[in-house]
Amino acid sequence: MDDNPEVKEQKRIGTFMVVLMWILLLIFLIIFFEDVIDQQTNPNQSLNTKYTEVGVREVELQRNRSGHYVTDGIINGQPVVFMLDTGATGVAVPQHIASDLQLKRGVALKLQTANGVATGYAATLDQVAVDGIKLENVRAIINPNDDSDVILLGMSFLKKIEFTQRGDILILRQYP
Repeated sequence: MDDNPEVKEQKRIGTFMVVLMWILLLIFLIIFFEDVIDQQTNPNQSLNTKYTEVGVREVELQRNRSGHYVTDGIINGQPVVFMLDTGATGVAVPQHIASDLQLKRGVALKLQTANGVATGYAATLDQVAVDGIKLENVRAIINPNDDSDVILLGMSFLKKIEFTQRGDILILRQYP
């Protein structure tokens, strides 16, 4: 019976279907868990600005698993990912992102970073936004030594708004 060509063909098709099912299941799991990990890294992908009666704009950010506040934002009309950093003087933009945003390098600056002294370049961002909180003409630094995909949102932005931390929530407020 095992020599029957029909039986061999059915077994071959059955084996193929089982392998195909496992491959599809693996692809589905990879896609699912990439989304879960992305959501844990940046839990603030979908923000909702609240407006008070007196016109104050308010955005709430959730802390991520690593203890950082990471959020989607906009620079000069282009979507970016920010990590809020009160220890950064300006908005620190990695060189490859600055190129994508077509930012112009200004004067060279010596930077004191966690990894020592580095050279960066002054830049001005026409507009920086975290959902409904928007600022214009924000000082930035283009960092050619940073290959990350995250922009440090430093004090040149944060000093112009109010921010308050309560537990795992950071509340950003912009007054009219």
